[in-house]
Amino acid sequence: MATPHIEVNDKNLFAKTVLMPGDPLRAEYIAKTYLTDVVKINNVRNMFAFTGYYKGKKITVMGSGMGMPSIGIYSYELFNVYGVENIIRIGSCGSYSKDVNVYDVIIVKDAYSESSYAKVAYGYEENVQKGSDELFAKLNESAKKLGYPVINERIHSSDVFYRAHGNVFTDVRDAYGCVAVEMESFALFANARYLNKKAACVLTVSDSLVTNEVTTSEERQNSFNRMMEIALEAAE
Repeated sequence: MATPHIEVNDKNLFAKTVLMPGDPLRAEYIAKTYLTDVVKINNVRNMFAFTGYYKGKKITVMGSGMGMPSIGIYSYELFNVYGVENIIRIGSCGSYSKDVNVYDVIIVKDAYSESSYAKVAYGYEENVQKGSDELFAKLNESAKKLGYPVINERIHSSDVFYRAHGNVFTDVRDAYGCVAVEMESFALFANARYLNKKAACVLTVSDSLVTNEVTTSEERQNSFNRMMEIALEAAE
């Protein structure tokens, strides 16, 4: 049962719903802050996974690492090997819009990417992938219940963080209607589509490419509680 990347031999140690931040330390923070009866179930490559209970619901929180290849591996194995049904990515993003500010929460409608991930893996030609309509609706209901304002828009999933040329944020924003950028959702959505599973993404804006405002790594790790609570309340 164990894979090259996950040491778990009993798939029942995973909940049906996995919350997946990029940073394994953020996964640890969520588990210690919000879950009870927590068990650490994965240590391989320090990609920590924890299973516990939130208001009586069994939930797993596991890091994905950075970028589409990394979340592509972990989410595929969770879906295909361990029987996970729902993965909710919770991560940080950079704003492409003057109307999307640091600490705003985005429940992602769909993700545009120039990445070849979906085409190489599954032959999908579309440059936009979307997650589960059902999870999207549940996340919005959760945010409304908690009284947290959210944004529902398209985001950009990029394979590249540093670029030598071009003003990519205005180019992509204007051509494809993306309000923010991250590096994982497109691959997660493609995996879920292929495997007939459910995926969604909730993001907190950590910096703005428009205003150049930024948050610290400690703030990103520990202070994005609204999106964590939205995902936890929406989890099945």
